[in-house]
Amino acid sequence: MKLGSTAVVVTSSSVATLGFPKNYYNKPSWFGQLLKTNMFPHHFPILSSSSSSASISTTTEDSSDAVAAAKPKQQHPWLIVGLGNPGKKYHSTRHNVGFQMVDALADAEGISISGVSFKALFGKGFIGNVPVMFAKPQTFMNASGESVGAIVSYYEIPLKQVLLIYDDLDLPFAKLRLLPKGGHGGHNGMKSVINHFKGNRDFPRLRIGIGRPPGKMDTANFVLRPFTKQEQEELDFMFQQGIEAVRILLLEGLNKSATFVNSTKSMEQLG
Repeated sequence: MKLGSTAVVVTSSSVATLGFPKNYYNKPSWFGQLLKTNMFPHHFPILSSSSSSASISTTTEDSSDAVAAAKPKQQHPWLIVGLGNPGKKYHSTRHNVGFQMVDALADAEGISISGVSFKALFGKGFIGNVPVMFAKPQTFMNASGESVGAIVSYYEIPLKQVLLIYDDLDLPFAKLRLLPKGGHGGHNGMKSVINHFKGNRDFPRLRIGIGRPPGKMDTANFVLRPFTKQEQEELDFMFQQGIEAVRILLLEGLNKSATFVNSTKSMEQLG
């Protein structure tokens, strides 16, 4: 970038000076690669003079002061994880609505989840101006933490910026619930994730209601059942609400997103 007639060269050391962690630049990560290719000009500070009398000194001391004053706030990416089981056999089952929600969100934002990293299908992009990563662990549900834990550890993502999306038997069908933290509620995928977070439960989660099994149907059989055509239509309607909820979460915060989620009505209620 140019400061009047003074040019600033971005190097690995200056990236660290400007507030970006060294590992974001040095690791073979997507964020570091974007920095290297200069695709993030809006993330660097822009210094300008407010009057003709203001100037930027070329001395080492003044340059350091200018950089320190313009130091941007560090921005970690969000990690959005859908839980489910891999393979066509489980594609449209109740236990895989986490996968479906992430797919719907990625499609809406034009982000491909076609890469494979950390035992997960993986995608990277932006929602608004917020960097995001999508993951669908391919470890099978009960070992989801192996994948999620590895991603969080490698990219050093704060847990408050890790959103888990998964099915919930205790919520009415196609009902959403957004919470800032909590337990696993008996969900094996969440149990695995919490175990790999060393027992830490302080991360947001978006729960998707799938209802309770009818009659005396075994719970394991129920969660692996596919949706009916009518149920899928209700889910598609709910996914649109979920997409908006995630956008609000990333751009405006959890409280506003939770308020939106709690005020939304199902397709059945609107009918």
